[in-house]
Amino acid sequence: MNGFTKYVFKQLLVGMILVTAGLTCVIWLTQSLRFVEMIVNRGLTSGLFVYLTMLLLPNFLTIVMPIALFIVTVFIYSKMITDREIIVMRAAGLSQTAIAKPGLILALIVVVFGYLINIYLLPNSQRMFKNLQWDIRYSYTHVMLQEGAFNQASKDITVYIRERSADGQLLGILVRDERNPKKPYTLLAERGALLEGKEGSRVVMYNGNRQEVNSETHQFSILYFDRYIFEMEQDAKAVDSRFREARERTVYELFNLDEDANINPQDIGKFTVEGHKRLISPISAFGYAIVAISILISGNYSRRSQSKHIVLAAVISAGLLAAMMALENAAAKNLSLVPCLYILGLLPIFGGYYYMLRTRGMRSAQNMNLRGS
Repeated sequence: MNGFTKYVFKQLLVGMILVTAGLTCVIWLTQSLRFVEMIVNRGLTSGLFVYLTMLLLPNFLTIVMPIALFIVTVFIYSKMITDREIIVMRAAGLSQTAIAKPGLILALIVVVFGYLINIYLLPNSQRMFKNLQWDIRYSYTHVMLQEGAFNQASKDITVYIRERSADGQLLGILVRDERNPKKPYTLLAERGALLEGKEGSRVVMYNGNRQEVNSETHQFSILYFDRYIFEMEQDAKAVDSRFREARERTVYELFNLDEDANINPQDIGKFTVEGHKRLISPISAFGYAIVAISILISGNYSRRSQSKHIVLAAVISAGLLAAMMALENAAAKNLSLVPCLYILGLLPIFGGYYYMLRTRGMRSAQNMNLRGS
């Protein structure tokens, strides 16, 4: 790198880090608020809360990094044009490619990080996040038992707790068990405690009764007890057979869906497009950066036209992003449109670079004509 490239690249890199960190923190804060209720009302530890929300960061970065790259590129190059630095470098003989080189290097770094996230970090973090959510539901049942509400502990079990004491006791317990449709029953107890074990969760109840209505004779029966153990855990096979969503799967798995018979045939298009999206999105981020650079350094350097160039770059990039999202939805329903995704992803790269070189050539020709006249 020459002095100019290092100077501009340093500004771009620092700006990229700051903007990415700022946007990530904002999104992370808004998304993590839904888990605060688990800490306040359901006893989730702060360490588990932080770990749970940190697993969402790769998903946030796939959204934030292309936006941050575009913002930083527009800001730094606009500032250099306003400070007349680009004009000085142009007078010193630097070409369009040399001026755009720092931004292109940063864009390539973002592409590398994008592929690292999409191919490795994103599926692993999403799988760990979903597994932890599943474990909280089945292994951390005490987290899901909220006071003063009817808690759906599982599909067929409803639990109500009037109050949770400071020492962990459950007061005023009501349990409705419908796992056996022919013999549903209700449990009432004054107090109890929830225990976790290798075989699952169980509630030990004291001073209560078990109520049941015979479905054939409609006869009501009640059994009083001093101590009763209620098993809350479902069949372990149900836990192991959790369906994995598209974001949890690797690119290889998304392109080899025939090996998973649990996928609905109607969802194959959505899963396939997710795999292609993992490969296209980093390239699209590179294209948006080239569009911004080519428009800014190829136009007139007057302050009046500067704002127009910024708006034009933003409108074109937003239009490309909207078109990509619409095309993804269409390709999920019709896989024959998948090649159009790659065309749309590569179009701004070749189009922006061609526009940057062509505009420079036209300007040079115009300058020669003016000198000749």
